[in-house]
Amino acid sequence: MLMKQMTPRSLPVVIAAILVCSTIYGCSDSGSERVKFATGPQGGSWYPLGGAIKNLIENNVEGTRVQNLPGAGIANVKAVESGQAQIALANSVSTVDGINGRPPFTEKVTNVCNVATLYPQFFQVVTLPEAGIRDPGDLKGKALAGQQKGNTGEAITDHMLQAYGLGFDDLSRVSYGSYTDSVTLMKDGNAEVFTLGTTIPAGAVMDLASARTIKLMPIPNEGLKRMQEFNPGYRRGIIPKGTYPKQTQDVPTVEYATHFIVRCELEDQFVYDMLDSIHSGLADLAAIAKAIENTTAETMGKDIGVPMHPGAARWYQEKGIS
Repeated sequence: MLMKQMTPRSLPVVIAAILVCSTIYGCSDSGSERVKFATGPQGGSWYPLGGAIKNLIENNVEGTRVQNLPGAGIANVKAVESGQAQIALANSVSTVDGINGRPPFTEKVTNVCNVATLYPQFFQVVTLPEAGIRDPGDLKGKALAGQQKGNTGEAITDHMLQAYGLGFDDLSRVSYGSYTDSVTLMKDGNAEVFTLGTTIPAGAVMDLASARTIKLMPIPNEGLKRMQEFNPGYRRGIIPKGTYPKQTQDVPTVEYATHFIVRCELEDQFVYDMLDSIHSGLADLAAIAKAIENTTAETMGKDIGVPMHPGAARWYQEKGIS
């Protein structure tokens, strides 16, 4: 069983355990256990990364089969909390919002535990030069191509706008769609600004830059400080010059972390084994997400304000990481 073991005292308890296995974990007739894994949208870095992690777990954790599902930062935390998924990729800022019951969460999440911090992500505000957007205050009246609701990038965009006394209603048009949809809108001139949260360089932004001249909008220090009032987990990040074509200067923005989360009720040894599989396969994962090249056991175990699962905590302790 993937849940923490309990001593059955009666037939109803046994029956309940069987029902949990079949409805939540999807135990198959062959005895293997199916785990639902919430990843990311197609076109983003999480979708292929989730496929690589699935392979590592299935190849190294005996009797486990992983079903990958599309998802997004906020939606994945909610899916793990509700039991619709048992494991997921998530963004540190969104998970901390959930732990504390801050918007967009309506109540505190209590069954979400951290396992490993994987790599940094960057909030990127991509504009067309002719739009004349120099900082977030210039976004009023502009047409935005944003990420779908339930995505961390959409929540960060909201916080950025609020930090400058704006809201989505102050924009001329807001389109919520996939990265591919947003790039198409920008290429056709039907949007003037595109926001997303992912690794750098982002494939979607490179695609756009191959067809249009782009500019990255900086988020000044005062804007970051105001955004940190909404979420203290926002950190200063820098998109180095040369990351994108014709980018001649470093661009200050917001940074946060991608991490691997699980339901807190998962059995300790199972989580321990998954973490061991991920750590042993970091080189494979770096081939999908280049930012993982700098990931170590120490950075994976960093405290990000989300409770560590006991199985993961034991793994770090055995590695000498407290």
